[in-house]
Amino acid sequence: MKLLPLGERLVLKQCAAEETTKSGIILTSQSQEKPQEAIVVAVGPDVKASLAEGDKVIYSKYAGNTVKVDDEELMIIKEEDILAVVK
Repeated sequence: MKLLPLGERLVLKQCAAEETTKSGIILTSQSQEKPQEAIVVAVGPDVKASLAEGDKVIYSKYAGNTVKVDDEELMIIKEEDILAVVK
């Protein structure tokens, strides 16, 4: 099943959380911070920014709604909550 966003929304797949710190300390799942980076899975028809499937983006911390599709966790987010594209 494919999720198609409406209007100015995007579907994102969140990047994996860091499991170790830069100094090598292993983090438990409770202490891992939710990353604010994601991969664009689908783009709504009214999105004005030049975003495409596969782009890596940074989004607002408390933005969007999480949904589960085919055992995969995805986010539906408004275009205005995208802060930057990672190149």
